[in-house]
Formats: sequence, structure tokens, C-alpha cells
Amino acid sequence: MIMLVVGAAFILAVLVYNIYQESQYRKQLREQFGHANKDALLDSQVNSVRDGAQAQSALNEKAVSPESGVDMAADSSTEQAESVATGEEAVPEARNGYIQEETVATAQPELPVADEDAAPESSPVHSDMESLSRTIPVKGRKTLLDLRDMAKQPLPWFDVRFDYLAYIALYEPKELHAMPRLSSRSRFRLVGCTMDDRYQVAEPIPSVYYQGFVVGLQAINRSGLVTHEELVNFGEQANRFAEQMDGQLLLTDINTFLSVARPLDDLCARVDQTIAIHLVSRTNVSGMELRSAVERQGFELGHDGAFYYADSNGEPLFSIVTLDNSPFTATLLANQNYRGFSMLFDIVHIPDGEKCFDQFMDMAVKLSSQLGLDLVNDKVEELSTEWLREVRRYVVDRQKEMKQVELKPGSELTKRLFS
Repeated sequence: MIMLVVGAAFILAVLVYNIYQESQYRKQLREQFGHANKDALLDSQVNSVRDGAQAQSALNEKAVSPESGVDMAADSSTEQAESVATGEEAVPEARNGYIQEETVATAQPELPVADEDAAPESSPVHSDMESLSRTIPVKGRKTLLDLRDMAKQPLPWFDVRFDYLAYIALYEPKELHAMPRLSSRSRFRLVGCTMDDRYQVAEPIPSVYYQGFVVGLQAINRSGLVTHEELVNFGEQANRFAEQMDGQLLLTDINTFLSVARPLDDLCARVDQTIAIHLVSRTNVSGMELRSAVERQGFELGHDGAFYYADSNGEPLFSIVTLDNSPFTATLLANQNYRGFSMLFDIVHIPDGEKCFDQFMDMAVKLSSQLGLDLVNDKVEELSTEWLREVRRYVVDRQKEMKQVELKPGSELTKRLFS
């Protein structure tokens, strides 16, 4: 009997010790998951790719369906058209104290601009712009181009849903001696109309004369939507450029532009997610062994300290980073051990999400087997078939939303928008 009691006590002690070891192991791993690429499919709040933006759990999130989004956007476009006719400003419908998140229409609306022939007090341009000197026509002078016609030109360099445009028609042909200095956290593009009525990217090239320019400020990126004040500031800078070039300025109406851009920005924030899968070791894996395994799968070490897997066109599809987001380097990989690494799947930049996600998981399983690593999520829970099914469905749904508004995942337009 005494032997049985002693044996039972010994077995119990072993079980308690194993539970303690497992607890310590999980604690260490959680401490290492300090980077911002949190799992998009956990029950807790996670970080989206948006800088500092908190996103609700993707599984609990009630995203607007593409079909209903198109209907809502069509209503919004109708309201904008009515507001242009009546001179009233279109305001997105508010429900329960917040602006409704709408999916934007695929058709690019024609945004209202200031009437250059009207007196300043009757101009539909926002009041912040009324004092700009170059928005008022100069009596007795005629511009080389009609500003209204310029605003109707289909320019492939811009998307009026998220590019805020300023049109400048010159009074006399001018060379562009230097690019305008526009201080902003957002990118801008300058397109010019040459003397043969061709629009092209404007460059300071000798003997190339322009009749007018279109300046576009990219108002949405991964940092979010620019503010009203930033657009006002951009208008002032465009006015100074118009003064330098001796031209007349026409600005897109700020409030109407924002009423179109906000729903698109809401959609971007919703779909801009990175799926993270972690491969972890209960002991350690050597850096040389790790590098050899991932390179056999086709990954290459980038200059920023991450491994990248590229498609047939050389565009990166998947990436591998350290658990603590410190960079991989050739020296460190040759001399130190790692507890594991994270594989990242950036939804908006990967075409054909369902097919690519299956490829992504196949690689993860192969690396797990070759290096003896466990596949876990941010809660250090082993990945289940149900979890993977939910992730795949989530990827497909988010990319479906993007395609509904003509944002093809991985396209040049999408790369610009999610930069």
C-alpha cells in the first residue's frame, strides 16, 4: 500500500512539473510576440496594418456585404449629384451617433469644383479657399485651357475617389523649371498638358512647354485619410504654384471629396489586415538551419531583415520575420539560435487570396515538419482545421469587398492605396 501511495505521489509530481514547464514555455513565447503583426482572427482586439489603428476581431466583425454596399454607395452618389444641382453639401447619413461605414461605388464620381466665371461670394468652393488669389479669373486675360474641360479629362494617373485634384490653366506657355515643393505627409503627382494637348507626367525638361497642370494629392494611405485642414493647406500650396506659373486655379470641393473618400477609407481600414502564423520551437533552432530551410522553400533574405517569397513576376507574396520583429542578418543567422519565426500573409497585396493562402499554409506545414516546430497563433494555441477554415473564408471575404469597388488585390492601384 505504501508503495502505491509513493508511486501515485511521484506521478502527480511529474504531472505538476510538466504543467509548470508548459506554462513557462507559453509565457516566454508570449513575451516574444511583441511585434505589431497580430493575428487578425483572435477573439481579442488586434492591430490592423493601419498605424496605431485598433481593429475588432475579424470573426466578430459585421462587414458590409458587397451587394448592400453597392446599393448604399449608389444612394450616396445620387445625393452628391443632387447636392451639386442645388448647391447644398452632401452629408453621409449618421446612425446611432456615428457616420455609417459604406462601401464606395465602383464608378468614379465627377466631383464638383469651383466656378471660375462666378464672383467669389457665389463660388461653391469651400470658404477656406475663397481668399486664394488664383481661383479668381484675371479680367482681360484668357487661359490657354478651359479649367472645366480639364476637370472632365480622364487621367489614368489619378483616381478621384482618393486623389484630391487641383487644376491649373496657364495664361501663357511655360517650361517647368523645377518641381513644386508641397509639404505633406502624403504623396502627390504632377501631370502636365503639353502644347499638342497631350497629358503626361510633368518633368522639368528644357524646351518642353505646358499649357496647364493637374496636381493630385493622394488622400488615403495606410496612415488613414488626410484631414480637412491638410486639404486646405494643399490648396494654398497649389495656389502658390499657380502664382509661380502664372495660371488660374480650380480646386475640387473639399467637403464633397471627403464625403466620397471617407467610405473608401473605412473599407481600406477594414480589409487592411495581415495574417500571422507562428512557428515555434520548444528548445531552439540554429540560424543556419532556419535559413537553409526557408531558402529551400524559395524565400530570400531582404535588405530590411525579413525573408520574402516572390511570385513569377518578382513581386513579394509572403514574408518571414523574427518573433520579436528584430531583423534577420547574415551574421546573426550564422551565429545564433532562434525560438522560431512568424510567417505573414498581407491580404491586400496578395492576388487570388484563396489559392495563395493554401500555398502559404503548405509552406508553413513543410517548414514546421523540417525544423520540428509547432504551428501556433498569437495565443500560443495549436492551429486547428476549423481555425484555418475561418482564416481562409476571412481572406476571401475581404478580397471580395476590395474587388467590388475595383481594388484588385496586388494591383498597382492597390499598392499605391495601401502604401
